Amino acid sequence: MLHDRLAVLNALEAQGVAPVFYHADPQTCLSVIRACARGGAPVIEFTNRGDFACDLFGDIARELQKTDPHIILGIGSVVDAGTASLYLNRGARFVVSPCLLPEVARVCNRRMTAYFPGCGSVTEIGQAHELGCEIVKLFPGASVGGPDFVKAVMAPMPWTKIMPTGGVDPDAASIAKWFGSGIVAAGMGSKLVTDAAVKAGDWAAIEASVRQTVEAIAAFRAGR
Repeated sequence: MLHDRLAVLNALEAQGVAPVFYHADPQTCLSVIRACARGGAPVIEFTNRGDFACDLFGDIARELQKTDPHIILGIGSVVDAGTASLYLNRGARFVVSPCLLPEVARVCNRRMTAYFPGCGSVTEIGQAHELGCEIVKLFPGASVGGPDFVKAVMAPMPWTKIMPTGGVDPDAASIAKWFGSGIVAAGMGSKLVTDAAVKAGDWAAIEASVRQTVEAIAAFRAGR
């Protein structure tokens, strides 16, 4: 299944939440990723953590392309162009950074792959737009100003598409506050895919948590 740049962007916006996850065991990763997809979030950010993470990612991506081709797996925590290239060559369908890196944007643009840079100021968001980034990652979301910051940016730059990570919780009140400010999606980590559920191998609980969050976002959007 072809997951080009536009398809990835549309799918991410549609589901509204990007599960952010890492585990050193490939079978655990596959179980979590499939649970997220069953819950309505097939666009998933795997984080670049530790030695041999890119090899682990390659094994997971290869398996998912065979068994679950509808899943769109991207890589996060990328801080240099070389690392971005390694993951692109292992099947990453999008790249996320904690900061804005023009050299990573250029690598992704050459491959027509979506890049979500971490931005914490209006200047950085403007630079990201100049580099062709359709969605910017507001990071760390709560620390740089939260929903009020998003509203302030959207006033003079209403074309901006913001995806905060950090500070968005999978509950109706947090979803209403953030999505009401104008975000298009939110990255969620351990509050969505809890350590307890992963440790217990409770994939049904992860699926339910993701489904509840996806449905809460859809309900808020429908009610606006």
